[in-house]
Amino acid sequence: MMKPSFKTGLSFGLTSGVITTLGLMVGLHSGTHSRSVVIGGIVTIAIADAMSDALGIHVSEESKNSGPTRQIWEATVATFVAKFVIAMTFVAPVVTRPLDQAIVISVIWGLLLLAVLSFFVARAQAIPPWKVIAEHLLIALCVVAMTHTVGDWVQGLVEAE
Repeated sequence: MMKPSFKTGLSFGLTSGVITTLGLMVGLHSGTHSRSVVIGGIVTIAIADAMSDALGIHVSEESKNSGPTRQIWEATVATFVAKFVIAMTFVAPVVTRPLDQAIVISVIWGLLLLAVLSFFVARAQAIPPWKVIAEHLLIALCVVAMTHTVGDWVQGLVEAE
């Protein structure tokens, strides 16, 4: 059985790692079509946003005034590690595949990670997994669609200059 502090950090880090990284990747790709920009964005997210999320979890857990300091730090470290590792997994397809394919592969990979996590969350809550999976995948797909649209919009602004 996993400690609640690790469960908090891992589930938050994985979810945030997938959603944030996919959103950034899709937006940067549609706005620039540049492999180096997409890779730079992923690595930046892996470091800066992982630290930001870890600090957010840390402060959130501290503000509850419950549980020992050790549990707060466990959740903090688990959040950072999960977010960093998950974000970095998206570099591989961008480096090894044509960029358009890499984006599709990354979206599929991210949705798969979210579906698996959602399945385990639903089972732990004893609710039908398909509802939780559908809800989480719908949110992720909305982020992907919105960031793609924003990337296209920004590219249009830049081209109009």
